[in-house]
Amino acid sequence: MTQIDNFNLLLDARFSCRAFTSRPVPQVTVETIVRTAQKVPSWCNAQPWQLVVTAGAETNRFRDALFAAASTTPPAPDLDWPTGYPGVYGDRRRACGFQLYDAVGVTKGDRAAGAAQMMENYRLFGAPHVAIVTSPRDLGPYGAMDTGGFVTAFCLAAQAEGVATIPQAAIAAQAPFVRTYFDIPDDRLILCAISFGYADADHPANSFRTERAPVSDVIVWRE
Repeated sequence: MTQIDNFNLLLDARFSCRAFTSRPVPQVTVETIVRTAQKVPSWCNAQPWQLVVTAGAETNRFRDALFAAASTTPPAPDLDWPTGYPGVYGDRRRACGFQLYDAVGVTKGDRAAGAAQMMENYRLFGAPHVAIVTSPRDLGPYGAMDTGGFVTAFCLAAQAEGVATIPQAAIAAQAPFVRTYFDIPDDRLILCAISFGYADADHPANSFRTERAPVSDVIVWRE
């Protein structure tokens, strides 16, 4: 097999895990994942990403406190949410949501069940670890863009180690709470979280896979 074949196998194996076992990931494995992810490019090699990573009882304390906060506190992200998902972007978003709802048995139109499933974000989907991902406020959208590359690399490096992940923008909705809980300085933007651990292969939430657009929808050729 070629290197691109091996890379595609890794990409095909990765998915957003929404149900984890309680088995912890060894610290040495987490450090290997981060060390690998740090090899991504960044503007001027600034490497703006930083993580707060939980393990053991601290994950459960944070999970409980985060869920309680999200149950009563309106969203207040450090970066503005998208103003909308027009056209094909909304189609893809809805398709992903319907796949999840179908998998876990949420019927179309059941807003209460849909909301309950959404709140599983704030239980970290049962993951034994979460990484809070931040970037310097002074670097603005370019620091966030570089950090996005790190998040992708983290997820792929984790998959190579047999560790499942889910990047979660939802956690950034509770940025003020997260900042206070972990004493994160005001000069860092809370961009997202990555919940990670070992996948519960038997859980229905992990039974579906999203599709990707054809290359013809991505490339505009000029010759």
